[in-house]
Amino acid sequence: MKRLETMSNKKLPANLHRDTLAVRTAEDKSQFGENSEALYLTSSFVQPDAETARRRFAGEEDGYMYSRFTNPTVTSMERRLAALEGTEACIGTSSGMAAIMLMCMGLLKAGDHVICSQSVFGSTIKLLGSEFGKFGVETSFVSQTDAAEWQAAMKPNTKLLFAESPTNPLTEVCDIRALADIAHAAGAWLAVDNCFCSPALSQPVSMGADIIIHSGTKYLDGQGRVIAGAICGPQKMIEEKFVPVMRSAGMTLSPFNAWVVLKGLETLDLRIRRQSENAMAVGTFIEKRVPIMLHPGLASHPQHDLAMRQMAACGPIFSLQKQ
Repeated sequence: MKRLETMSNKKLPANLHRDTLAVRTAEDKSQFGENSEALYLTSSFVQPDAETARRRFAGEEDGYMYSRFTNPTVTSMERRLAALEGTEACIGTSSGMAAIMLMCMGLLKAGDHVICSQSVFGSTIKLLGSEFGKFGVETSFVSQTDAAEWQAAMKPNTKLLFAESPTNPLTEVCDIRALADIAHAAGAWLAVDNCFCSPALSQPVSMGADIIIHSGTKYLDGQGRVIAGAICGPQKMIEEKFVPVMRSAGMTLSPFNAWVVLKGLETLDLRIRRQSENAMAVGTFIEKRVPIMLHPGLASHPQHDLAMRQMAACGPIFSLQKQ
């Protein structure tokens, strides 16, 4: 079943601005014509007859069946985020870490090799290095910013390169195009965690990334209300690699949390650009008053020039370090 496609033939006009996509992309309205997307708090859906139910559960026919893997509110959020990221499809998950787990379960097997930035979020290092290591997946951790280290770490069994940009919390920026070239030359995938930029500031697929990871808990929601995650990528990969794992393992995004993120996406561009301006103002004011101030928008940042090429603005996060 093409779970992530719209259930109708209605499509938005081509070449709409991203701000328009952020408020218009969703499943079709119900028969009631609601202005805001409906919240479908249901575990399952009534089927017209037993044969239709059989076809839908077998994946032979589109239709909503069970909210562990098909729900209209979740589909609306997935379609909207995919439109903003510029990918064909998206699958929502219960958290950002669940998105990474789903990605690894869908793409990797025992004997595979992963290369990961050593500067990513600590839970990601634990998940890849320890938890998946127990099942025979090897992970090498390399410098976020040195493409030569990524190249040197490549092996014949390397299947996935994974980076955050900027990283959490040191704001290191990787050269996405360079890493994509390294991955694709060896037939591997490049996944980029776009959590700290969001699609409002950066679209990694435009620079060659194959898979985009999100913790919707951060800027997609933007107000600290829910835990949520997502994977954006090619339709074929989402359907064939991730949906079957979701059906079995159930790292499911709840309809309510999907609705909160769906509404958050409507104001994403406005919020994160203003937050980026505020972060720059704070950073500029205190930069000379602390030993080390890290924000990609500051000229003193080691990857400032790269950030200016890859990002429309540099995000709300900055870090302070002692010498």
